[in-house]
Amino acid sequence: MQYKEKSAIPYIEAAYSTFTATEKEVAKYFLKGTVPEDFSLKSIAVELAVSEATLVRFAKKCGFKGFREFIYQYEKSLVANKPTENITESSLQVLDAYQDLLTKSYSLINEEQICRIAVMISEASKVFVGGIGSSGYAAREMAYRFMRIGLSIEAFDDFDMMRMIAVFRKPDDLVVGLSLSGNRDVMLDYLRLSRERGAKTILITCNQYDYHNNICDEIVLVPSLIHLNHGNLISPQFPLLVMIDILYAAYMRYNRDEKQRLHDETLRAIETGTITE
Repeated sequence: MQYKEKSAIPYIEAAYSTFTATEKEVAKYFLKGTVPEDFSLKSIAVELAVSEATLVRFAKKCGFKGFREFIYQYEKSLVANKPTENITESSLQVLDAYQDLLTKSYSLINEEQICRIAVMISEASKVFVGGIGSSGYAAREMAYRFMRIGLSIEAFDDFDMMRMIAVFRKPDDLVVGLSLSGNRDVMLDYLRLSRERGAKTILITCNQYDYHNNICDEIVLVPSLIHLNHGNLISPQFPLLVMIDILYAAYMRYNRDEKQRLHDETLRAIETGTITE
């Protein structure tokens, strides 16, 4: 699979909760994959019956410098080639949904941020990762993956336990929160309390809110299933698992030989029940 152009769609989805009513109508226009006859600012403003200033504000809220940069990325993301093989419609819907999610994940990746987080994980005395519901499954998977290469990490998916764990955090700890919605009170408390006690905090989410900046050192965006056609056919934790794999790969780049040795040793211990000295 090759990725050449980054899509503008996941940026619209991530910023959707911050839009005004008018801006949400603009968002719906682009989320439907509408192909305008004329891609100019003036023409689209007339077509949507909004001001040109509204479109500029919309583009900036999506994280672009202006409408020209936004529409360039949007136009590049419109091309979609569907397979013509003899595949049932239901299977094709699932495959298309996964393909869309992977493309959106690629579009949202900030490689500098991934490298920063890999360093944060490497330097942490202990890592605590929490999530509720389907995000809790992803939290346990993250702990299992990193534990096998020697990282001191624990996962939690219980409301009260997450709050208690946050109270006892230290400055050399790293606290990771997994929340697709990004607005669950228990998750926000977990991150806020941890940061107040000096721990570094990371939130992996589909939605970014301004108040996240007050409780998180890093906010990692993953694709949303809400605006995805047939998104209900995909396991909700999938976007989180993709990001966990990306972070795992980045973390493995540091002292790779030693981590590979630890991984092989844990695998051997599981298979044989013995541990090498």
